Amino acid sequence: MARAPPIPFLQADACADAILSRVGKNIVLGLPLGLGKANSIANALYERAERDRSVRLDIFTALTLGRPRGNSELERRFLDPLFERLAGNYPELAYNAALSEGRLPPNVTVHEFYFPPGRRLDTPLAQQGYTSANYTHVARDLLARGINVIAQLVARRGEGAFAQLSLSCNPDITLDLLPELRRRREAGQGIAIAGQVNEQLPFMLGPAVVDPSDFDILLDGPDCQFDLFALPRPLVSLTDYAIALHVASLIEDGGTLQIGIGGFADAMTQALKLRQLHNSNFRDLLTGLARGSQDGLPRELMPFEEGLYAASEMLVEGLLELKRIGVLKRRAATDPRDVGHKHGPVVHAAFFLGARPFYQALRNLPDSDLADISMTAVSFVNQLYGDEPLKRLQRSKARFINSALMATALGAIVSDGLADGRVVSGVGGQYNFVAQAHELAGARSIMALDATRASKGRTASNIVWSYGHTTIPRHLRDIVVTEYGVADLRGKSDRDVVAAMLAITDSRFQSSLLAEAKRAGKIERSYQLPDASRANTPERIEAALARARSEGLLPDFPLGTELTPTEIRLAHALKGLKAISHSKPRLLKAAATAAIGPQPTHNECDGLERLNLAHPRTLTDWLMRWSVLWALRTHGHIAHA
Repeated sequence: MARAPPIPFLQADACADAILSRVGKNIVLGLPLGLGKANSIANALYERAERDRSVRLDIFTALTLGRPRGNSELERRFLDPLFERLAGNYPELAYNAALSEGRLPPNVTVHEFYFPPGRRLDTPLAQQGYTSANYTHVARDLLARGINVIAQLVARRGEGAFAQLSLSCNPDITLDLLPELRRRREAGQGIAIAGQVNEQLPFMLGPAVVDPSDFDILLDGPDCQFDLFALPRPLVSLTDYAIALHVASLIEDGGTLQIGIGGFADAMTQALKLRQLHNSNFRDLLTGLARGSQDGLPRELMPFEEGLYAASEMLVEGLLELKRIGVLKRRAATDPRDVGHKHGPVVHAAFFLGARPFYQALRNLPDSDLADISMTAVSFVNQLYGDEPLKRLQRSKARFINSALMATALGAIVSDGLADGRVVSGVGGQYNFVAQAHELAGARSIMALDATRASKGRTASNIVWSYGHTTIPRHLRDIVVTEYGVADLRGKSDRDVVAAMLAITDSRFQSSLLAEAKRAGKIERSYQLPDASRANTPERIEAALARARSEGLLPDFPLGTELTPTEIRLAHALKGLKAISHSKPRLLKAAATAAIGPQPTHNECDGLERLNLAHPRTLTDWLMRWSVLWALRTHGHIAHA
């Protein structure tokens, strides 16, 4: 028997009333991670629980989006106008501010399995409510916790009886939840599956298209429309490019690709673009970086002919660019007998989040191109279980590329947390893809890692002897890549793993790391670093890539940017200023240098105006003005956008 269509509502408060009447006052609310949250419904439920303490509201979600607060007055002056422009009228989630400020009411809890990186480190309530889970286990855990409400943003196509709904940006967990929630609903349990239509949300095809009758409630009115949360495209560093160029040489034609979000992912897009369209430049850059290192892995240097297929939990903007230039074109088989691969999509993905032009590009795609992107359940993308013969056929020569915070010299990977137990982000799907790489014939897991990091004005190595937290255990070690090269760890002895990791460690830390290994008896006392590994310095990376940067082959923003030229200069300048912010004497010296220097140029005046420092009134404003002026003159260059 056909189910009735969802009950339509124009106001979020009326939706909250309908949800309470269906499930009672004990609400276990599942909100999709990232972009797919039905903010208006979530806020109405939160405000109801805040007013009425007899309502119990348990929220389960991940990657809660909100305007960044900035860690300093200068950062706030830069970020606030930027996000006003990018986010428009995006409604902040009420629970997010309460959680950050430690003022959640006692009848409300928030459990997240993934944080915006670094944003919850000093939020005790969030750290206490964190739920550590593989992405593929979240649906199981939510069902065990008694989820009875979903509030999801949806896209709509058509009107009336011909209307279709798409889970769009977030079919990931919802598709895995729906069968059991339908069963519970049909068995008479109080279940409310609520959708909120957003006119800006791209209508994605594939399994993301669901029967409207799956929803009990649909919020669709002019007062509940809002701008999608948009991220600015990140500034890509030379370190990102160095790592990406190495990784791009490990990807086989006819293979499978998985990448994430951020500066490194954008650098990967550009590196693969160079390999495809500017092959001689790609080879020259790789030769300059390699310096004769011998890691034993064959390099893939030719342009792509058969092309790649992507099985990536996240649909990122770079995948659209790779599709446009003919790198992403290998079609996935739709049946184990379909050896021709003529009809399947070129991308399977489970969620997306990005910049405004990315959303616009998806909205503008004709159905013929949209059909190449199959938005589906995270259980399909992130694991082999279920349809295993088909997945094995599709995911030939897979390269699963993820980022890490640190690695040990014995190959363990630290990606999501600190030694004191605080969570930086979350495991997400990283473990899933590492496990796949070890189960699929011809697949490899590649961990991208900056060799060093700046910490309180000092440089620290991201390759350490040991660390008090592990995301990926060392028995699953595979390939680790820093700006200095590639370490192939799979199947190697501890001694050989140590030697390989030393070869990609920054030279300032090699001696101490080698001494630790010798003390532990993990490498012979007579071991000496090979000559090819002794010049792992930032200066070498700069020398190898600076010309390509200046010529536009390695642009600051390979996918473009919504930042103005003034904001790009300020982004560089504030990054340089942050590097000395730990030292008051250095800050004062920088300010003094600018104070006695020449009058600001036109471009410098634009930067000061953008930060509301054109007409300082207080001593603090003057100090900020002079500091910014120094930073603009020292770091505020534009390579290429």
